[in-house]
Amino acid sequence: MTKPAVGTPDPKDVKILRVLKKDARATIRHISKSTGIRPSTVHQRLVRLFKDGTIRRFTIDIDEKMVGLNFTVYMLIAGKLDRYLDKEIIGNPNMVELSGITGEYDLLMKLKFHDMEEFNAFVIAFRERYADKVTKTVTMVQTIGLKDEGIPI
Repeated sequence: MTKPAVGTPDPKDVKILRVLKKDARATIRHISKSTGIRPSTVHQRLVRLFKDGTIRRFTIDIDEKMVGLNFTVYMLIAGKLDRYLDKEIIGNPNMVELSGITGEYDLLMKLKFHDMEEFNAFVIAFRERYADKVTKTVTMVQTIGLKDEGIPI
């Protein structure tokens, strides 16, 4: 039997990951019943998936409205990455995602705030701090979240 190519997940691993994606607290027994894979095999595969970095962490899916962080902003930024990509930006508690992108802009930030005032304070501070490093920005406010499923496993 041939091994799948690097980056191509094994079908049994995919079955396990699909169960965990729905419920990261699923027990080995539940995963075994859901996938038809023996519990000992599920356990061995989970250990391997965690060790090899396929599974980076087990987390929760929080209702943003319930914690008051449902004001979502996307910000496109152009400039020199090495001049403004620092610990303060990367470690900002409002930063949900940060991606280097191609095209007219260099970065795409996804940020979450409690309200417009908190967002406004962030934008003012950002502009002051990076005025000489960022050439332009475009800011978009999310009006409705239609789908957010993570990776398509």
